[in-house]
Amino acid sequence: MDKSQVADILSEIGVLLELKGENPFKTRAYANAARTLEGLTEPLDKMIAEERLGEIKGIGEALQEKITTLITTGRLPYYEELKAATPPGLLEMLQIPGLGPKKVKRLHDELGIESIEALEAACVAGKIAVLDGFGEKTQAKIIEGITFKRTYASKHHLSTALVAAEPILDALRQHPDVIRCSTAGSLRRWKETIGDVDFLVSSKHPAAIIEYFVTQPGILSISARGETKASVILAGGLQADLRVVADTEFPYALAYFTGSKEHNIVMRQRAIARGLRLNEYGLFKSKEETRDPALLVRCQTEEQIFEALELPYIQPELREDHGEFVAAEMNALPERLVEWTDLKGSLHNHSNWSDGNSTLDEIAAHVEELGCAYWAITDHSRASFQANGLAPDRLRQQLKAVSAVNQKLADEGHDLRLLTGSEVDVLKERLDFDDDLLGELDVVVASLHVAGSDESDNTKRLIRAAENPFVHMLGHLTGRLLLERKPYPVNQHAVIDACAATGTWIELNSNPYRFDMDWRLWQYAKDKGVRCVINCDAHRLEHAGFLRLGAGVARKGWLTKADVINTLPLEKLQKELARKRTSSNR
Repeated sequence: MDKSQVADILSEIGVLLELKGENPFKTRAYANAARTLEGLTEPLDKMIAEERLGEIKGIGEALQEKITTLITTGRLPYYEELKAATPPGLLEMLQIPGLGPKKVKRLHDELGIESIEALEAACVAGKIAVLDGFGEKTQAKIIEGITFKRTYASKHHLSTALVAAEPILDALRQHPDVIRCSTAGSLRRWKETIGDVDFLVSSKHPAAIIEYFVTQPGILSISARGETKASVILAGGLQADLRVVADTEFPYALAYFTGSKEHNIVMRQRAIARGLRLNEYGLFKSKEETRDPALLVRCQTEEQIFEALELPYIQPELREDHGEFVAAEMNALPERLVEWTDLKGSLHNHSNWSDGNSTLDEIAAHVEELGCAYWAITDHSRASFQANGLAPDRLRQQLKAVSAVNQKLADEGHDLRLLTGSEVDVLKERLDFDDDLLGELDVVVASLHVAGSDESDNTKRLIRAAENPFVHMLGHLTGRLLLERKPYPVNQHAVIDACAATGTWIELNSNPYRFDMDWRLWQYAKDKGVRCVINCDAHRLEHAGFLRLGAGVARKGWLTKADVINTLPLEKLQKELARKRTSSNR
């Protein structure tokens, strides 16, 4: 167990204690200890081995004992008992926007509410609105939050689906009876949220494949099992479906089960217009639905199916009936979509100077190992006090610290370069930092963190930020959190137009909870000449892996290497960074 995992458990203990009604000083001690551990500059296990944990401010004897137990055993009986004594519904209620531990405790103590269902019933009965500190607005927001959560209850983040699917896909590839295999459905199309995971296999021995599939690690239960199909439930409630077909059927089945439904409808219509029938079993020379092998138009691959329907190959990510057929007819599909290996680094990331959990040295070592050429450190500005945002003097101290790391890297012969920067808050009437300070930075990301319900106001604030000559890009344009929080109301087309006019880039935030700006808008932005920046918004070392996710979503937005600014090598990137400040558009 590493320091991040220990910090997560300490944070949860603080929440559990607050739900229990413990002394607020005690609950805050756990939250403070978690933040302290996240900011450590050396390995936690090393400090424990050297008995130096007590030297850390705010870590008393009781916390030392618990942290040591977690690191050395991977378990903490105190935490397990505390969690077991807390009704699980209370923790689930915390996922409803606007409900913190104090309010959840009051609802439990005063109304006996222990589940979301009971909470909803109390709202419908008007029992929440009459409680002190709640009111009609809070009650309405709770109902809205419950509805939102329920709407997306069967959905999962793309990252969750990939983590579950890829080991199973690798295992299927190794089975001797598997001829070809692939994921299908929304996962293969790289949708931002996934309903279930689809696998397709071709084999002469389907029974053996089904048996192998349902016994894979991580499967909690088997929902259905037949001769050529099976459905299982994975951890977290994610459903996985497998279909086994003959190898002659594989390309047709892969195209059909990849979808989307809307894309498939157009493909079938194209077939009918050419006197053919297309379905999951094949492409047939027939005016009626058939599976007659004598009528089969033999295609070994998906590419050959598209060719038979007089189309260039359409990549899976584009199959949404979102303009791909018009582009294909005009031979205007992107020749090569961006690959995550094209990316040279990320221009929006956080360190332990604000709310990240890694030091500058740790970040540099990690991203260089991944092969990055550069990595921007853009910690929060002072208005984001909840994220330990940097005041101007601290930011200038960080500039010196980054310079020292870069000097050390150069002295040791490393090619990586850390770039200085800030994720500066877009406030009501101005940016959180003055232009003089922004002008000292390599990279400036302007983000709206506290938005209002007024679309016009939010839009004006973002346009004003884009018009600032020191702002290189706008971050997470709508502030959405997939499956958790709706986007801020923003006229995104108007913001894109402003970015086009000012040479400002727009971020594709590759955090799997964000993927913001949405892929549906990138074609419009691309047509306007707006460049994309695929950023990790990394707060932990492992978040550097978000580059792969972001590239997949960028592909879905029709973006090529030339459309993405952080595919450039460092020298060319620096010229582009300077271009915004000297643009003749100003």
